[in-house]
Amino acid sequence: MSEKVITINRKAYHEYFIDEKLEAGIVLTGTEVKSLRRGKASLTESYAIVRSGECWLVSAHISPYEEGNIYNHEPLRTRKLLLHRDEIKRLHAKVAEKGFTLVPIRMYFKRGKAKVELGIARGKKLYDKREALVKKEARREMDRAVKNPRQTSRRGGSPSLR
Repeated sequence: MSEKVITINRKAYHEYFIDEKLEAGIVLTGTEVKSLRRGKASLTESYAIVRSGECWLVSAHISPYEEGNIYNHEPLRTRKLLLHRDEIKRLHAKVAEKGFTLVPIRMYFKRGKAKVELGIARGKKLYDKREALVKKEARREMDRAVKNPRQTSRRGGSPSLR
């Protein structure tokens, strides 16, 4: 079960708490698939909605295929997501709750088919984002200290260990 990751929405983890993840297929045209195989996609400003019993991916950017002709695709078009009916109903019920939204986390190929990983997410407040940044920086400092113990002791102002 090999997966080739096309793009990851790193901003989603910064902006939201991801409660649950699920996989969805995506309806694409031929030139979109060719662009995705080249890795020309972005999910940063995109989101998913449930409208009239169907799930849609809105404002996901897939660059036009360079060798495409007049039938090339629109980069920001709304694309249909393929989910089972009961999954769509469950998603609709979750999104109807206050504060929840559907966020695409990553796009990848699985057995030759393009897939999107959706996350049911709650928005973070500003103080949550700051807290996450502080934890990330602390983790980085600990990794540096383990990797190079001599350099971190010099940075801290204590005498060097020679």
